[in-house]
Amino acid sequence: MEQEEMTLREDFNPTFLFTWKEILRKDAKNYHMHDHLEFCYVMSGRGRHRIAGQVYEVGEGDLILINEGEYHQALLGESGGPVVIFYVGLTNVYLQGQEKDRLPISGESPILHTSGELKMKLSRLCIYMEAEKEMGRFGRHFMMKTYAMQMLLLFLREQEQPQNARPMEQNAFESVNRKYLVEKIMDYFEDHYAQKISLDQIAGNMYLSPFYISKIFKAETGETPIHSLIEIRMEKAKEMLLNEPAASIQEVAAKVGYEDAYHFSKLFKKKFGVAPSAMRKK
Repeated sequence: MEQEEMTLREDFNPTFLFTWKEILRKDAKNYHMHDHLEFCYVMSGRGRHRIAGQVYEVGEGDLILINEGEYHQALLGESGGPVVIFYVGLTNVYLQGQEKDRLPISGESPILHTSGELKMKLSRLCIYMEAEKEMGRFGRHFMMKTYAMQMLLLFLREQEQPQNARPMEQNAFESVNRKYLVEKIMDYFEDHYAQKISLDQIAGNMYLSPFYISKIFKAETGETPIHSLIEIRMEKAKEMLLNEPAASIQEVAAKVGYEDAYHFSKLFKKKFGVAPSAMRKK
């Protein structure tokens, strides 16, 4: 690819439009087009994508580019199984010498097949954007734009280097990905400790098996995910007992995710050596 094709304009500042995650269980109804640029990242499953009259096979880790004005349609694969796709919409994307919201591609296919570290990075960006969208915290639009811009720039970088010339970097991917996985689980525990949480639920959110998550978590931390969740809950409960004298033991238990105050008290005593009531008196 010619260097000038990939030159960023001095006023390069795309507008972030949206993100959304779809679990595709049947072919998309409409063969349609947009007046903006769209990325579709396949988080899991295998399917097909019809773009400008041509059908492409896609699978987990594939990043699909839909330029402005291109007709496209998401389709199921031969297995008919669900496909999880994460969509990112951008507009006002200008590259030097290119039309608005149109990116060049190094080959004939608009599908970027990823693996290793690049796949990990794209998956992480999707999870980050989804988390920002769900939590609705201050500045979420700009946080999501930051992640969307990283996805865009990663795609552009890949167009400068042929895919068969890239090292797989599998060992680095495994090491970084494990740490990232543990960090995301711990962040989830910190944000949702007051709710009912199961290993199956965590695995479902991350599109991984409960066995794999438990194995990696213990290898990295020496503890099981549930044990770490209990540790967080007990520390939170201790703070409440000391700082909220009007709250009953039952109320404190409920605030850290336990309906059974007796079970909560047993866990608390195992952790700190005293019952919740004794901790408060102490």
